[in-house]
Amino acid sequence: MKILAIETATEACSAALLIDNEVIDRFQIAPREHGNLILSMVDDLLAEANITLQQLDALAFGRGPGSFTGVRMATGVVQGLAFGADLPVAAVSTLTALAQQAVSPLEAQTIYAALDARMGEVYWCEYRVEQGALRASSNEIVIAPTSICVEQGKQAVAIGHGWATYESELKDVVQADRLIIKADSLPRAKEVAQLAVQIVEAGDTVKAEHAFPVYLRDNVAKKKAQQ
Repeated sequence: MKILAIETATEACSAALLIDNEVIDRFQIAPREHGNLILSMVDDLLAEANITLQQLDALAFGRGPGSFTGVRMATGVVQGLAFGADLPVAAVSTLTALAQQAVSPLEAQTIYAALDARMGEVYWCEYRVEQGALRASSNEIVIAPTSICVEQGKQAVAIGHGWATYESELKDVVQADRLIIKADSLPRAKEVAQLAVQIVEAGDTVKAEHAFPVYLRDNVAKKKAQQ
């Protein structure tokens, strides 16, 4: 299995190349520099592995939610690469890729992924890890931290910079018995590539023209306008 992945939905810009179970990657926190970095990261990874785009099985990208500009960039880049090389695309949730960093194969756990969505809101999703597998136990939403509803009394991991911005509000909502906070973590292409393996194996990839971004806030605005 050979998959090239990119993730640009936050201030972190990254690309990763998965070949079987090995991953090489590039990662840089560089706000507003994604356009100057992402294609050179891709070229570097392909050169290091001595393969071409046409030799890949699929492309993958972090489809959001996240920065509108960053999510659009990832979508546009992966569409261009996929068209040029005639490759299928795996669209991976940015929040799921973030949560994947906190997965422990040793115990069942809850993971609360939160990215700062600005405007007093977070991009949020709750996950459950069972037998090493990550499963969403809520919908992905954009929401004010104080409006989040979760079950209480859990042992959990909190991940993402939403926890840095709204730590007090989110801790009041979660009220876990034991909470490990990883507020410095940002989504990475490494986990996007790893999660894409299941999508490719299941045949759930899409053609380049159907590789769509997920904004959440934009979707909410459309729904309100339709009411």
